[in-house]
Amino acid sequence: MINPRIDTLLEHVDSNYASVLVAAKRARQINSYYHNLGEGTFDEFPPPMVDSASKNYLTIALEEVASGKIKYQYR
Repeated sequence: MINPRIDTLLEHVDSNYASVLVAAKRARQINSYYHNLGEGTFDEFPPPMVDSASKNYLTIALEEVASGKIKYQYR
């Protein structure tokens, strides 16, 4: 079972494909943020924008998309 649900994600993105791209990119940013915390160079990547019980970066990214914290622009 995916949490958050796909229909919730589709309220904030245009398609399933867009939700995958946005969430994958954000998950990489969250991974880099936590990786750089020990080095003290975390200015490049913003921290997670939602409080999550999950430690999975992709789940955190999907929760950010579902809450409307992530915006994207299709050219």
